[in-house]
Amino acid sequence: MNYLKFDKTLIINLEESLSREVLRTNRKGAYHCTTIVDCNTRKYHGLLVMPVPELDDDNHVLLSSFDETVIQHGAEFNLGLHKYEGGSFSPNGHKYIREYTMETVPRTVYRVGGVVLSKEIIFSRKHNRIMIRYTLIEAHSATLLRFRPFMAFRSVKELTRVNGNADQSYEEVPNGIKACMYPGYPELFMQFNKKPEFVYEPYWYHGIEYQKEQERGYPYKEDLFVPGYFELSIEKGESIVFCAGDMLRDELAGLPDYFNEEVEARTPRSNFYNCLKNSAHQLFYNPKGEDVYLLAGYPWFKVRARDMFISMAACTLYLNERDRYEQLMNTAIPALRTFMREGKTDPVIHEMDQPDVLLWVIWCVQSFSLKEGRDEAKRLYGELVGEIIAYIIAQKHPNLKVTDNGLLYSDGRQKPVTWMNSVVDGRPVVPRTGYIVEFNALWYNALCFHKELDESVSPKVDRLITALELSFPATFVNQYNYLFDYVDSTPNQDWSVRPNMIIALACPYSPLTRVQKRGVLDIVTKELLTPKGLRSLSPKSEGYRPNYIGPQYERDLAYHQGPVWPWLTGMYLMAYLNLFGRGGVSFAERTLISMEEEISLHCIGTISELFDGNPPFAGRGAISFLMSIASILAVIEKLKEYDE
Repeated sequence: MNYLKFDKTLIINLEESLSREVLRTNRKGAYHCTTIVDCNTRKYHGLLVMPVPELDDDNHVLLSSFDETVIQHGAEFNLGLHKYEGGSFSPNGHKYIREYTMETVPRTVYRVGGVVLSKEIIFSRKHNRIMIRYTLIEAHSATLLRFRPFMAFRSVKELTRVNGNADQSYEEVPNGIKACMYPGYPELFMQFNKKPEFVYEPYWYHGIEYQKEQERGYPYKEDLFVPGYFELSIEKGESIVFCAGDMLRDELAGLPDYFNEEVEARTPRSNFYNCLKNSAHQLFYNPKGEDVYLLAGYPWFKVRARDMFISMAACTLYLNERDRYEQLMNTAIPALRTFMREGKTDPVIHEMDQPDVLLWVIWCVQSFSLKEGRDEAKRLYGELVGEIIAYIIAQKHPNLKVTDNGLLYSDGRQKPVTWMNSVVDGRPVVPRTGYIVEFNALWYNALCFHKELDESVSPKVDRLITALELSFPATFVNQYNYLFDYVDSTPNQDWSVRPNMIIALACPYSPLTRVQKRGVLDIVTKELLTPKGLRSLSPKSEGYRPNYIGPQYERDLAYHQGPVWPWLTGMYLMAYLNLFGRGGVSFAERTLISMEEEISLHCIGTISELFDGNPPFAGRGAISFLMSIASILAVIEKLKEYDE
């Protein structure tokens, strides 16, 4: 039985099926994304979406969709689905879908009269090439398939309209055609494993609408160009493979075997853990050579330093893939050292200069130490940890200063410096500044871990640890037994109940007593905990905005003012287990069950960026988010410590 399966009853209800998205990626940053009924609802959706570095840093939709038509006895049954002006859907191909499953690859089964046709989609891991396998399971008479490619050739941030600049020509290639609508774009090759007939019939389809863009207050209508259609016959039991990419495929008879090889390389999505493993793998990014990164999320995030170091261990070591961890660190370490020595940021790893990034690097190495052993961590990364500590103590970071009480100070009044980074009218929505709670929790943890790796640390490190054991609780613990989110000066203390304080409990080393930890955990549990993670702000605090909806301005205001962030679920449960040990296992397992429900609700098989802060806790933001996935994997790893 398939772990992820959707039947006809759900599929024909477009209110349900259009909210469920599917994502496939490769290691080059290209992807395929749509809904389970193959109706695009975002401008980011497409069958083949890929970077075009010759043009810009954006992804670009080359092939938007690929409509299939089943023809028997001259009767045509179009399996496509698009939303047009006025809210009308056409040609309503979803009514022929009998089931949709996602075990190893997405698989749709259509039934048209006596015809039963399956469609399976997979992305090549190493090439910008999408492949679709059509298998005729049942047919009582001769069957013909017709395919119409809907081409866009545009940035994911834009929409296209009918225009006279589009090149409507094509050239024949083995078993298909190639086309390129605008200068600067790569050619799009569309080929089959057997020769089709291509009928040139250029036509613009007008007024296709994307309802997610409409909900978000963006332009949402576009026109798509179809150069014509392919036709080829198919016999009962036969499979036909179509591929579309930016490179010519010479050996086409081997396409079915190539498809099977790609399938065999995938981990079946047969349970919650395997879904998370697949989702983590989809975020690996290898643009060229040996350099490997982790993308912060799909469909719009690039590589971000903070996200990558928070998530790296969970997405590699906790999947028993140490070699991938070392590849990522080997790519990142030169960039880190260039920043510390020359002040230059990296062109691929964005936000390297954020003041907490170096602290998360040490957290990342500490995670390696806990999994692989202290000696290995010291051998491979002890020198790096020492460099980072020395760099911070020497006051070389442009926005991270060690003060006389040992605490770190960072200025976030004009520009956001933490993960709560939304901006409206050029100013931070949450201007966290001064002594920031998670910065200093990570700082104390980093110093203690540095001493663990190297007992011969300088006396200054020992003095800082001792100073922080006094100054951290004195600065952050308030009379209501939770932690200030940030303190800029004695009168300027942020009393908002926010989740960042939980990081002080999740770190292996904490300057808080057990009683203080219990006080923090109690407040977080009562005011922030939801089935999907921790709210970014308590409903009792001023400015609570739980719903991440509406135009960009409204969403920016709400981003960190109430919506739930599942990446903090991991921090919360790590803190809970640190406090209660085996006694917290059943609670942690129940919490994971509520997270598992998300696997079939938003983007199938993965975890989204955030959720509304109030029921029903709808998924919002990026449909697959690195830190969300990593946090759950970290909890699963932590729970292994309590296995009998």
